[in-house]
Amino acid sequence: MAMVGLFWIAEGDVYVGAKPSGLAAGVRLTPEGVVGLGDKQSTFYPWDEVRALTVEDAPVKSLKRQVGALVDAAMTAGLGGLYEAPAMTVRITRAEAEETELTAYVAAATGYSRSEHDLSLALLARMTEGEATLRTTLATMAEWGRRHEGGSPGAAKREELLRRWTEGEG
Repeated sequence: MAMVGLFWIAEGDVYVGAKPSGLAAGVRLTPEGVVGLGDKQSTFYPWDEVRALTVEDAPVKSLKRQVGALVDAAMTAGLGGLYEAPAMTVRITRAEAEETELTAYVAAATGYSRSEHDLSLALLARMTEGEATLRTTLATMAEWGRRHEGGSPGAAKREELLRRWTEGEG
């Protein structure tokens, strides 16, 4: 399992945000479409209906956010672990400008770097360019996830991967 930008890649599965467990909300990207997971958002949107895919409310790293994460961790410890990760909104625009919002939890406790955030949004936009682009991009990400073990790569490697995937390279 590894986090690369706004994506969580686990054994060939690609998620926007953290991989959900149980009834937790999440969003999975499959070759067939966008899958809303969890309580109250279990749904499926085929790629041929998806015109745009973006993420809102994804936290970007800042000193204030890092201090806030430390305070949250201290308070969580004092409250017996009752912490809930922040959520972000995955917005799906479908045919005829119909929009749907799904919830995904943030995987980066202190937020995402500005460059990873921006590259991730560019990659999501690329996935809606057409079926061939989508399938190639998801297959490349999934294959990387199957080969990669040992946690998330460092920041420079994550940015390099996002750039390569956005440019259509393997």
